[in-house]
Amino acid sequence: MNPFESNVSLNMQGTFDTADTHKYSVILPTYNERKNLPVIVWLLARTFTEQKLAWEVIVVDDASPDGTQEIARQLAKVYGEDKIILKPRAGKLGLGTAYIHGLNFVTGDFVIIMDADFSHHPKFIPQFIRLQKAHNLDIVTGTRYRSTSTPYMADAKPGGVHGWDLKRKLVSRGANFLADTVLNPGVSDLTGSFRLYRLPVLRHIITVTQSKGYVFQMEMMVRARALGYSVGEVPITFVDRIFGESKLGADEIVSYAKGVWALFTSV
Repeated sequence: MNPFESNVSLNMQGTFDTADTHKYSVILPTYNERKNLPVIVWLLARTFTEQKLAWEVIVVDDASPDGTQEIARQLAKVYGEDKIILKPRAGKLGLGTAYIHGLNFVTGDFVIIMDADFSHHPKFIPQFIRLQKAHNLDIVTGTRYRSTSTPYMADAKPGGVHGWDLKRKLVSRGANFLADTVLNPGVSDLTGSFRLYRLPVLRHIITVTQSKGYVFQMEMMVRARALGYSVGEVPITFVDRIFGESKLGADEIVSYAKGVWALFTSV
């Protein structure tokens, strides 16, 4: 008899409604996302429910003055306090530290990081999961700049960007070209922030990542490659935020360029 099929073993493993026994924790950093948060949470809940997956959303809010935290509390009442977990901070402390803070509260064995402003659609999450399972990957990252997934997956559609003017597209393309030329990271979209990680892998990479702002995402991927972790890419369509204003400004662009140079000299 297979020891893993014994009653004792099955009781220890728990019971699941699906063959997928993993739990997926989404970390959502927020600042003034009162209007966007209900939409993205509804889409996440629908996606995970349709796929029969165990899930939770960790909302890391940086003291938003627009009432984002109250919306998160209301959503917890609707979906359950085990599904929507609000873990606020005292002020705007940076994107990188938001993920570090959120990691302290996840209970899943896979972590999804994404934007709360609806620019990342949850419909791509099942593709992330399928690619991860098919190739036993440590990380799957969304890319706006590929027409097929890597490794190849038949149902992947070309990625792209919607809602950006020419200047914003050129800045993004230029940033990725600079990083690809200088760092050779092996992925097509270093500045993206829609990713699936194994929990232990994310914990490890974060411990050696030094950046805190928008450079954080780029450094995470460069460090992952340097540490030998396997990375897959799924094409996504990126849609500019529905409500609110972009938080990317000149200071972030300068910081990004400095970050590329710092990684070139240190990794």
